[in-house]
Amino acid sequence: MSTQSLEAVAKAMVAPGKGILAADESTATIEKRLASVKVENTEENRRAYRDMLFSAKGLGQYISGVILYDETIRQKSAGGVSFVELLVKNGILPGIKVDTGAKDLALCANEKVTEGLDNLAKRCAEYVRLGAKFAKWRAVITIGPDMPSASCIAANAHALARYAAICQAAGLVPIVEPEVLMDGNHTIERCEEVTEWAFNAVYEALYMNRVVLERSVLKPSMVISGKDCPRQAGIEEVAERTVRVLKRTVPGAVAGIVFLSGGQSDELATGHLNAMNKLPSGRLPWPLSFSYGRALQQPPLKAWKGAAANVAAAQAALLHRARMNSLACAGRYSAELERQALAA
Repeated sequence: MSTQSLEAVAKAMVAPGKGILAADESTATIEKRLASVKVENTEENRRAYRDMLFSAKGLGQYISGVILYDETIRQKSAGGVSFVELLVKNGILPGIKVDTGAKDLALCANEKVTEGLDNLAKRCAEYVRLGAKFAKWRAVITIGPDMPSASCIAANAHALARYAAICQAAGLVPIVEPEVLMDGNHTIERCEEVTEWAFNAVYEALYMNRVVLERSVLKPSMVISGKDCPRQAGIEEVAERTVRVLKRTVPGAVAGIVFLSGGQSDELATGHLNAMNKLPSGRLPWPLSFSYGRALQQPPLKAWKGAAANVAAAQAALLHRARMNSLACAGRYSAELERQALAA
């Protein structure tokens, strides 16, 4: 893919009012999701579930791209059309998760480094042939006693940068995802400190690896209180601290920012995004959008429960959440809209 095409894809991923659906759960992760609605984790059930999501009519109005898993990018809809083709027909860009998971970081107790660089160029070339337009790699940073270590920050920043460079060379737009986990009892002040450190390290590594920022998208975590922290910061404080860190660390050349939900409830993730886009901080150099997994999928999953008879209701739930987040991209979301939808 030409450099101009990569920039066009990156811009399309963060088109006004659109975000990304993360449907790249590993087989082990989706087992937990399916188990929550008492559905067996078989390949056919995984296919049927993804088919329900991807075939929702009108999804392309709110969703610019979908991140797929290796199994999923090779599967077909009930109508025999490949998922890649189905998404493209709906005006949605197909993407692919290319990391192989977070593994123990040697000599750094309780810390992880994401692996998957071995043979990545070869795998990216295959994914391009299968129709992928962008890729994703997730790094995880844990806050705790004496954590994160400088070793953990450096190792994950370097891996993200090497991944991004390999993707661009192969013709894929890289989504760079440094996630500071919400697990723990740390304060929002500590989260802000660690997030700023991590993002600075990532962009230094991207520069050293010659990654072209206009052909990349950032998928960050929000600056929030640890989930076990006695004081849970409010929506406005989360918005203010998150945008402050982004302005300090993310170059204006980056095509856009799509937040991960990171275990937040669906409505809270939407509320935080909305508050950021309503801040009186002047025009930001990049759009702030979403790349949610559970925060988009949980309502349709609960409605679906593995039954073909529930597909229409499940798709309606997905479209509702996608629309709510689309409104949040413009700072036009409200709890009243949620109430009206429930009453309808």
